[in-house]
Amino acid sequence: MSDSTQNGLIVKAQSGFFTVETAAGLIICQLRGKLKQGKATGDIAALGDRVEIIALPDGSGMIESIQPRKQALVRLDPRPQGEYQQILLANADQVLFVFACAHPNPRRRMLDRFLVIAEKQKIPPVIVANKIDLVQDATKLFGLYPEIGYRVIYTSVVQHKGLDELASALTGRISALVGPSGVGKSSLLNCIQPGLGLEVNEVSAAVNKGVHTTVTREMFKLEIGGYVADTPGWRSLALWDTQPEEIDAYFPELAPRVADCQFSDCTHVHEPGCAVRAAVEAGEVHAERYDSYLRLRAGQE
Repeated sequence: MSDSTQNGLIVKAQSGFFTVETAAGLIICQLRGKLKQGKATGDIAALGDRVEIIALPDGSGMIESIQPRKQALVRLDPRPQGEYQQILLANADQVLFVFACAHPNPRRRMLDRFLVIAEKQKIPPVIVANKIDLVQDATKLFGLYPEIGYRVIYTSVVQHKGLDELASALTGRISALVGPSGVGKSSLLNCIQPGLGLEVNEVSAAVNKGVHTTVTREMFKLEIGGYVADTPGWRSLALWDTQPEEIDAYFPELAPRVADCQFSDCTHVHEPGCAVRAAVEAGEVHAERYDSYLRLRAGQE
């Protein structure tokens, strides 16, 4: 890095302009022309990218280079000229799936689908079971997930439970925040940092209304350290580059059993000698998770 360049983090991306956080503050940058040469098969720069910039005399900047991404949350955008990979968030340390225990009732098949996407895109997932004050025992709803190896944080804004654990999980990390409407994401964020939920909601509302849906992405800095990005669009994140025979690899409780199936191309649907179905029948694999596998394999929600 020369004396005239600075390192930074893209914290907002909108219509070819990138807000980069540097040691000197926020600088709105554009891409250097050399980075745009050739046919682009995906976003060249994206939210969460670490970049090297040159500050210009007028206070703006130019992005000179982009560091390799350790991973990225990708959505396929079919275009007339071919497939294009939209980067919703680069370099996320984790994705938090927020579901309510009630009002609305948790849709665990949706959660299972989200978990498969996280496994596929190699982003560690954390499940946040919110509104535990509305049920007698939240572990009856979400207790199967720690058995598989997923972390579950049980939270209640009303009872002020689990909020310190949630804050600790967010501290110092880039986190994608995902969940259906009404699950209490804003209330949780406001407990972590007053006003944050409203700020995130305003951006999310604009996206959901179709305002700058494809061009504006933003993540928010946490006073405790780290960033959180509300990431709409998970329902439209089809497993676009995944074949049906791959799905079992993204279920941690199924994957180790596949090698024990009688047939190497076992679908775990009807074949004799299937180790996965035997584990379901023995109660070693939850029937509900197996049903989620079957639905995803068949291309169903």
